Amino acid sequence: MLGESIGRNAILLGLFAVISTAIIAGTFLGTRGTIGENIRQAEEKALLEIVPKSMHNNSMLDDAYPIADSDLLGLREEKQYYIARQDDSPVAIIMPATARDGYTGDIDMIIGINIDGTVTGVRVLSHRETPGLGDAIDRKKSDWVDDFGTKSLLNPTIDQWKVKKDGGVFDQFTGATITPRAVTRSVLKALQYFEQHRDALLAAKPSTSEAQDSKELSNG
Repeated sequence: MLGESIGRNAILLGLFAVISTAIIAGTFLGTRGTIGENIRQAEEKALLEIVPKSMHNNSMLDDAYPIADSDLLGLREEKQYYIARQDDSPVAIIMPATARDGYTGDIDMIIGINIDGTVTGVRVLSHRETPGLGDAIDRKKSDWVDDFGTKSLLNPTIDQWKVKKDGGVFDQFTGATITPRAVTRSVLKALQYFEQHRDALLAAKPSTSEAQDSKELSNG
């Protein structure tokens, strides 16, 4: 009797495990598409904060290309840059950049640049800067990064692309100069990279299928 009871319980436990696994797998498969779409929407939202829909009519997520530069952009690995187009003509680009000289480590950001070389926006994606001091680079904490809007290599001049403490035009934070200094330098280098590689960056084209999907998305 004891052996029969153990065997019966083992079978029941096995069936329970199989059913639980099936339920979990079914739930995952059923929600995978929704999760993927939510991630895509979050990514697109971040891009649209820099280049709003009013400036372009393509899907920037479908107009993405690999980029890897450890010198001016400070990237530690290959990432993607995005092109915003209006009726197939490039109007702006969004590039990744990493300031490696933050106070407590890397500061990862994306930088939007119009085709005329002016900054359309900057957003810090991740950092480990001191809360209450260096974290003012986060747009959720302050509008400090908005000061880069419309700036270019000509406005201000190169020697003024610094925080005010260093003789430049950009504000620093009270008690925290290293962080804004690092971000300012990184934005400048991104502009210099764009200036040097402008034609090659803007010459990238999505595949025919991607272009068609993007057009249908913008029309839909």
